[in-house]
Amino acid sequence: MIAQGKVYKGILKRLEEKRGLVFTVIDPPNQEPVTAGKIARIVEDAGVDAICVGGSVGAQGELLDQTILQIKDNSSLPVILFPGNIASVSKHADAIYFMSMLNSLDPYYITGAQIASSAPIKKTGLEVIPTSYIIVAPGRAVGWVGRAQPIPRDLPYLAGITALAGQYMGSGLAILESGGGASEPAPAEMIAYTKKMIDIPLIVAGGIKNEKFAYDSIRAGADIVHVGTAIEAQSTNFAKAKTVMEKIVSSVAKGAKEKSV
Repeated sequence: MIAQGKVYKGILKRLEEKRGLVFTVIDPPNQEPVTAGKIARIVEDAGVDAICVGGSVGAQGELLDQTILQIKDNSSLPVILFPGNIASVSKHADAIYFMSMLNSLDPYYITGAQIASSAPIKKTGLEVIPTSYIIVAPGRAVGWVGRAQPIPRDLPYLAGITALAGQYMGSGLAILESGGGASEPAPAEMIAYTKKMIDIPLIVAGGIKNEKFAYDSIRAGADIVHVGTAIEAQSTNFAKAKTVMEKIVSSVAKGAKEKSV
């Protein structure tokens, strides 16, 4: 059955227990595999719930494989592929977000890449998690590459109905993505509206730079936050990186207790 694998069930179970989760995003081109392994150990110690790998056109081949292997050597957390292209597939991961960029203007990013990658993914034996990928303004690089029509930040209902359509088409997760390095995540009003519209876990990605943004997103209704740039910025200072992640994990726990949705 779709979206009923071990990793997905584990996400649902942890959400029942905690009501708010933190996933770290590691982009292979941004550090050596050995460094990625050290980051994985740090974030697990800090209380992170899963590690996503990808998000870049350079996240493929031997670099992707070696990064994942280093992560798994140093951490027991589930590793989920967060693919930036059809080559971002590795048998060493535990699962993959099988994403459709629902508000792209290019059919390739809605169904084309999915068709091209389906058979190779099946051969790997990866757990597949159907995922609605929704680009929120500004969208940044991912919006540009994916030819998205970003959801305007002052029109929350557009995000909500897009996520609902994705759920009706079979998605097990929905991601509101503002783009890597965005100045802030999707607005609280948009997160709250979207979560009220859907029955599947909602992820907020892009712009979760600090504990305040993490807290605000979870409190508004997000189930999971992706943290990438915030940890990459500290990848050469492991003590500081751990402190940053501990603060974010703590703020997510606080936001989960005060959730308005």
